[in-house]
Amino acid sequence: MPLEFLVRIAQTPAPTFAEGARASLITQLWRDLGYHPQTDAVGNVLVKIDPPSAGASGRGPLMLASHLDTVFPAQTDVRVQQQVERWSGPGLGDNSSSLAVLTALLRDLDHRTLRAPLWVAANVGEEGLGDLRGAKYLLAEHARELGAFVAVDGYLGSVVTQAVGVRRYQATFHGGGGHSWGEAVPSAVHALGEAVRDLYALPRPTQPRTTLNVGVVSGGSSVNSIAAQASLLLDLRSLGSQELQELDHQAVATLHGAARRVGVRLDLERVGDRPGGLLNTRELLPLAHAAAQRVGVTLREAASSTDANAAAPYGLPTLSLGVYRGGHAHREDEWVDPHSHAQGLGLLQAFIANYQR
Repeated sequence: MPLEFLVRIAQTPAPTFAEGARASLITQLWRDLGYHPQTDAVGNVLVKIDPPSAGASGRGPLMLASHLDTVFPAQTDVRVQQQVERWSGPGLGDNSSSLAVLTALLRDLDHRTLRAPLWVAANVGEEGLGDLRGAKYLLAEHARELGAFVAVDGYLGSVVTQAVGVRRYQATFHGGGGHSWGEAVPSAVHALGEAVRDLYALPRPTQPRTTLNVGVVSGGSSVNSIAAQASLLLDLRSLGSQELQELDHQAVATLHGAARRVGVRLDLERVGDRPGGLLNTRELLPLAHAAAQRVGVTLREAASSTDANAAAPYGLPTLSLGVYRGGHAHREDEWVDPHSHAQGLGLLQAFIANYQR
């Protein structure tokens, strides 16, 4: 059962940009199973498994990748609460459960059944400002060698066939600051407030779905000080590349406009760029549906932002598969159904078998 690995993985903190402890754990778990994991320049852990030479099919390697990082800071209490029908804890599903299923897959794998190489990766930097750093590196290094790329992420029954494009900005407004009863000077918080108002007033199409979100704001130093600095993090998403580009242009113009009107300086940095569009699923999707049918799961095709986005620019056969049931992702009370992981493992095993044919 994948559950033998789940608690150890989930209770090892792995904030984005600080996944080292969990990467070390995964390396040790995979080494204990008899593999020879490698760690690359950005911190990804990778195992390459070749088929017996006599049975090789000539197909390029199938890479399965699950991200190491979670959205929770290092000080978060990540202890797992175990009940019969529900286990809960921060990051227990996303993406500890996927890593546990991948580890169980390696434990149970019969190398003699392989006719094409199988590569298994635990990658960094999927969440937040990680900007798919690990998956982008894997694809940049190996896309020419691979036959297919599958992100193992999300809920059992979900298969991602369309990548949601994402652009992210950090905008920091700078003013002179000073005492609130002193000389009237422009406030960075004033500029930020106008920018947020104007951003949410931007027109956005409903088809293709296009969204805008200011997720984090900060600034100022005291209640009786004019704010010398204020910043926001902006997330833009769309299923349409042209719509995302247009919203991007409008948002950037809006931020600069707010800074000019108030009289402060703006530093603007793009901190995220996830490629979007329809994934190349023509070859893999029938294999996934057949594997799901074999284990009694009905797949629902979805659009999402996952590590599979990183494969979109390469035209590589790719999709994202979920392998556990649960809910409340990105919340500290995230939960999973502990009985679902075995079914998710069966789904992956059947998918790999289908790829060999």
